[in-house]
Amino acid sequence: MVSARRSFEGSLPVGALTRLCEVLASSEGTASFELDFGRDEFDTAYLDVRAQAPLTLVCQRTLEPFVLPVVVNTRLGLIRRESEEAGLPPGCEPLLVSGDGKLNLADVIEDEMLLALPLVPVNPDSTLPDEVTGSAHDDASVAERDDNPFAALRELKNH
Repeated sequence: MVSARRSFEGSLPVGALTRLCEVLASSEGTASFELDFGRDEFDTAYLDVRAQAPLTLVCQRTLEPFVLPVVVNTRLGLIRRESEEAGLPPGCEPLLVSGDGKLNLADVIEDEMLLALPLVPVNPDSTLPDEVTGSAHDDASVAERDDNPFAALRELKNH
């Protein structure tokens, strides 16, 4: 594939990417991808991965599902031994290829989609509940509540 500078494009159902589905709220949708094999000016074999998919995640602020458009644009340097990683040019992530030189392209796409997910997914359109922001009550009423564990500390501070 590298010598022939092959390119592939297509789509995969998100449901077919089982490891990715484990972290999603829903397996609905389709991931579209473009893959380009080649060699750079340093004679390094590479695979360019471009993929995008609308993925349904659970917002960790509201605990509600939301759709996050995930976009991947990565260059992977194809290496056969870990020691070759140091020879990769900047901006090129290593991809260890087995001895037979075969790659499962769906696994590569799935790996890159997993790496593109945020560590803590938060819906950018979400807002914090009133209980958290305190906008439902004023600060004085919160301070005067009997069950407030910090009321005693506030009294000590005032004396």
